[in-house]
Amino acid sequence: MTTDDIFARVELLVGEACFRALQSKKVILFGVGGVGSWCAEGLIRSGISHLTLVDSDRVAPANINRQLPATTRTIGQLKVDVLKERFLEINPEAEIITVPQIYSSETSSSFHLDEYDYIVDAIDSLQHKAHLLIEASRTEATVFSSMGAALKTDPQRIHVTEFWKVKGCPLAAALRQKIRKGEMLHKKILCVYSDEIAENRGGNSAKENAAEGGSFYKPTVNGTLVHITAIFGFTLSGLVVQDVMGKDGLNYYA
Repeated sequence: MTTDDIFARVELLVGEACFRALQSKKVILFGVGGVGSWCAEGLIRSGISHLTLVDSDRVAPANINRQLPATTRTIGQLKVDVLKERFLEINPEAEIITVPQIYSSETSSSFHLDEYDYIVDAIDSLQHKAHLLIEASRTEATVFSSMGAALKTDPQRIHVTEFWKVKGCPLAAALRQKIRKGEMLHKKILCVYSDEIAENRGGNSAKENAAEGGSFYKPTVNGTLVHITAIFGFTLSGLVVQDVMGKDGLNYYA
């Protein structure tokens, strides 16, 4: 069995030239949680063969409801390691690089962002996210970003727009405020977002069990559903595929 067999349906739709382009692109994905893990799945199953996964977190019980690498068997394992094993079962010829590290202003230079064709942001930390978007916007890479996916239930309110045009998303508003106080973005970045703002309805016991012990402190813990995080993630992967198709002269969505 070859990659031509595995991805025959992809090539049938996009053509050989575009499929080879997908195989050649280098993508780095920051965050492989509720949104990022599904984005990574979409990328691998679409033919992306050079994927770097950045996330320092380990699987926690509260991840299981919405994160691809999280099962009762994988609790305690590094998320990037679980995904690498899975993705090599999908495409044994893929180059999957795992970086179990936090992106921050202190570590940013180690990621060599200028070496990638696509930079995808699916991290939660406001400070780290703002820094990544600024640094990514300096590069020649195409950049896509996920805004907040928590406190959402309605899949019909998920949209894509340019960063400065996102409406109704508290995370995007906080990001814009933080970026305005510092260095501005150097180019446009498309974002996946929802303008829905639901409320947590669970009691204190649910809130206590929802803690995940991740790599950075979260001032609040909010409820999240898998159909929302997965749509966010698959939309991000779709934006990468669509962009490759457009650059190959096959932009059906223009």
